[in-house]
Amino acid sequence: MRWYVYVARCRDDTLYCGIARDVAARIAAHDAGNGARYTRGRGPLSVVLVRGCRDHAGALRLEHAIKQLTRAAKQALLADPALLEAIVRRVQRAARRDRAGTAAAAAPAKREIDHVDRARPEAAARATIAP
Repeated sequence: MRWYVYVARCRDDTLYCGIARDVAARIAAHDAGNGARYTRGRGPLSVVLVRGCRDHAGALRLEHAIKQLTRAAKQALLADPALLEAIVRRVQRAARRDRAGTAAAAAPAKREIDHVDRARPEAAARATIAP
């Protein structure tokens, strides 16, 4: 099931970023006072940006990246939603690097030793260890 990252504008003109499977239901929860503590008393909220993600982890990463932006950068993002794609690509690259790093860390380092002819000591001196 898809997850969505959304940015909502509060009544006091502040911006709130969150994730949900059903954005409309989540905004209704915020407006009813059952959402995040930040949005209580700041409703009604209006959704200004929504982006779908394949999974929960991807949505969390994108939400975090958006929350790290300054208010001015968030305003620029809302003015030009195409900027969101650059953030999405950056988050996806970081996720791929993290997955590759954890896979390499999980597997023991494999060191291949070139064949060494033990009968010939000079061959042993020429043997190399591949990283």
